Amino acid sequence: MADTQRTVSRRDLLQASVAAATFTIIPHHVLGGQGQPSANERLNIAAVGVGGMGANNLSACAGENIVALCDVDAGGYAAKTIAKYPGAKTYKDFRVMFDRQKDIDAVIVATPDHTHAVVALAAIRRGKHVYVQKPLTHSVYEARVLVEEARKYRVMTQMGNQGHSGDGPRLISEWIADGVIGAVREVHCWTNRPVWPQSIEVERPKETPPVPSTLDWDLWIGPAPLRPYHPSYHPGTWRAWWDFGTGSLGDLGCHIMDPAFWALKLKYPVSVEGCISTYWERLWQKTEPKNEQYPRSTIVRYKFPARDGMPEVKLTWWDGGMMPERPEVLEKGRRMGDDDGGVLFIGDKGLLMCGCFGKGARLIPESRMKEYKRPAPTLPRVPGGESGHERDWVRSCKDGKPSSASFDYSGPFAETVLMGNLAIRFPFRELQWDGEKMEVTNDKDANAYVRRQYRSGWTL
Repeated sequence: MADTQRTVSRRDLLQASVAAATFTIIPHHVLGGQGQPSANERLNIAAVGVGGMGANNLSACAGENIVALCDVDAGGYAAKTIAKYPGAKTYKDFRVMFDRQKDIDAVIVATPDHTHAVVALAAIRRGKHVYVQKPLTHSVYEARVLVEEARKYRVMTQMGNQGHSGDGPRLISEWIADGVIGAVREVHCWTNRPVWPQSIEVERPKETPPVPSTLDWDLWIGPAPLRPYHPSYHPGTWRAWWDFGTGSLGDLGCHIMDPAFWALKLKYPVSVEGCISTYWERLWQKTEPKNEQYPRSTIVRYKFPARDGMPEVKLTWWDGGMMPERPEVLEKGRRMGDDDGGVLFIGDKGLLMCGCFGKGARLIPESRMKEYKRPAPTLPRVPGGESGHERDWVRSCKDGKPSSASFDYSGPFAETVLMGNLAIRFPFRELQWDGEKMEVTNDKDANAYVRRQYRSGWTL
């Protein structure tokens, strides 16, 4: 909505209606005050990308009005979602949806990573609240733009890293603030991803099968460079391809690194170094890599400066089967993390470990956990925890109070995750990073990838 519309008060409208001796229909953005719908009023929600996580996000918003569904492929899983909401209008092009349908209050964006930013910005600039799947965007620059534009248009936001609404990250933040493991100077985060095939040795497929009748391939490509359709992109493993996905970091980084980013009050790293860590992929030092897909295994080393009374900290990311060294004090037979990965905090006074989403947080060894007198909760909890993540966003759209992973928090976090991918693209170099200026200061080649190039007809 235009800013001038937002300033109209409920009282002014009611007085006008009485003076005219008629009934006035008051729009959604006025009833709740502060530019928000009433808490008792249903949101009119649209979703772009409804075949995968978008379907789950919609289910979590049960009770609201699902008024529009948009997907470039009307077949497969998307068809099942569309059938579930027969009252919603359907579209293939989100731009057409926004132009034609004016009753939308809020938008869920659950497309492949390369189209997150263009869809979300189109919604934000029309005054729509947005819920955007992790890792928020495809590039560092896009994440910064989303944060700035969301502030400008005063919309409510949420990134889809549902673990941030759970109790795990809150417990970890409270325990570290309590000083139980002392000053944290080293953190290790790891994941079992990728669980799909990928390698820098892989070339683009040579076959050019026909495009499925349900799919608009040009729209699916969106801002990325155009290439022929192939099922290895859609509905296949688009996460593996540089032009479309964000690899292992993009898939699980925003879930696994979240407790460390929050508890340690991190923002921008000062340097990032990526290492391609399998033997065969080290061969690219002698033979040029294809760089169409992400590596099978990587290690990324971040350095963060001292801040808010906390010392400099080094955070290392491991994926593709790579793991940090097992602590000597960890009991024999005890697992590190969980099925998806984990986090190990190394403090001056001890160790703390958790799984994905910050779940299962424990001091190690277990004897320390049993002795620890936990502090009283200091951080507000989200009703429903991680399963209430979407509802927390709906609540924020109505009362105007930020959600748990609003862009003010998740934007800088996403930038940090995506800086890891930038380091992976230029491995074995320590990239010096000026976060405020959004600039790699010691490598022009790497700096050129901070902001991606957009296909003609697509822009932010």
